Amino acid sequence: MEFSPVLAGQAGAGAAIDGGCGAAVCVSRVDVAGLSDAGLRRRLGVLGEAESRLEGLKAQTMAEVARRHDTAGAKKMAREVLRSSPAKAHHDVKAAERLAGLAATSEALASGEVPADHARLIARASSEGPIDEAELVEAAKTQTYDELARTVKRQQHELSGDDGQSIHDRRKQTRTGRFFQNGDTGMYVLNAEFDPVTGAHIAGALADKERSLWRQEDVRARPTPAQRCADALAELILHPEKGKAAGIALVLIADYDAASKELVNARLSDGTPLPAKELVKLACDADIFPAVFNARTQDLWLGRRRRCASDAQRIALMVRDKACVGCGADANRSFSHHIQHWQNGGGTDYPNLVTVCNNCHHDIHERHHQVEQDCRTGQHRVVPPPEAFPDTGTDTWQPKQLNPVLRN
Repeated sequence: MEFSPVLAGQAGAGAAIDGGCGAAVCVSRVDVAGLSDAGLRRRLGVLGEAESRLEGLKAQTMAEVARRHDTAGAKKMAREVLRSSPAKAHHDVKAAERLAGLAATSEALASGEVPADHARLIARASSEGPIDEAELVEAAKTQTYDELARTVKRQQHELSGDDGQSIHDRRKQTRTGRFFQNGDTGMYVLNAEFDPVTGAHIAGALADKERSLWRQEDVRARPTPAQRCADALAELILHPEKGKAAGIALVLIADYDAASKELVNARLSDGTPLPAKELVKLACDADIFPAVFNARTQDLWLGRRRRCASDAQRIALMVRDKACVGCGADANRSFSHHIQHWQNGGGTDYPNLVTVCNNCHHDIHERHHQVEQDCRTGQHRVVPPPEAFPDTGTDTWQPKQLNPVLRN
C-alpha cells in the first residue's frame, strides 16, 4: 500500500504562504509493506502530524470563507468543493469558526502538535463557557483524547463561577432526539443526546437490561454486543411492564469535608463534575447506597463463593476505574474481569477485579493481553504482548495464561 504525496503549493500560485514544503504539509510515498512494526509506528506518527496540519489549514480556510460571506456560504462551498455531506459540512464549519477565536489551539493544530479531535474538543468547550486555553493546549500535546476530555470537564467546572450549574443547564437545553427510517436499508435509526446526569441514568438502566438478556441467552449462539444493546433498548421501550432496572441505575460520588461538615466535589462515576444543586435534587428522588470502601470489608471480598461481581463490588470498581481500563469505554457497558483468572484459582475479590469492555475482554482472553498496575498511581491498564521477534534480538516471552475461551 502506498500513500500519494501531499505537496504544498498544488492549489496554484499564492496558495502556499511558506512556499515549497517548508512549514506546510509534505508526505513522501513509502512502501509500507517493507516496514518493520517500529517503522509502521513511526509512519503513523508522520501521517498523524500531517493530518493535523491539513485539518488546521482546512479550518483556517473555512473560517476565512465564513468571515467573507457567512456560515451558510461556507457550508455550501464545503459541500460543493469537498463533496461533504450536509452534516459533515455543518460540523466542519462550526469547528472552524470556533477555532478562529482560539489562536493557540489553531497554531498547535496547524503545526501538527495536537490532533484534530483534541483541537475540536477544546473549541467545543470554549463555546460552552470560560476556559484556560493555554493549559488545555499543553495538556492536548501529551494526553489521550479521553484524558483530555476529563481535563476539560474539570477545568470547565472550576472556571464556571457557579459550581458548573450553567454548563449543566446549557447541556440540558441542547438535548436532541431523532427517530427516522433509513431510506436505503429500511431500518429505523434512533439518535439522541442527553445531559450527563440523564445519560448516566439511561446508560445504567440499559446496561442492566443487557446483563439480564445476556443471562438468558444460549451460550452457543450469543448475539453481538450491538445486537444485544438494540434488543435491550427495544424491550425497555416496548415492554415496560417487565419492570425497571433492578441493578445499579446511577452512581454518584462526593467527598465529605470534615471542616465544613458537608459533601463536596460531587461527580458521576466517570469523573464528570456535578453541581451541588443537582446532587441535592438527585438525593431527594433516589435510593441512597451509602458505602465506605474498605478493602477488607466482607462485601468486597467474596473469594471463591461466587464468580460474578456483586453490586457493591461493581460500584467500588466504577469509582476506582471510572471506565474500561483498556480503552476508556463506559463502565456501565463493561465487565468485571478477574486479573488472576477464575479457572486458575483467582478469587472474586476487589483487588483481583478490573473493569474492561467486551473488546478488551476478548483481547485479554484470546490475544494474550495482560492487565498491569502502575506501582506509582495504582491504576490498571491493558497492555498487548511484546513482539515475538522485535527488530533487534529475540524475545522468549510466553503468555502467562493461555485461555482461548472467554469465561470471566
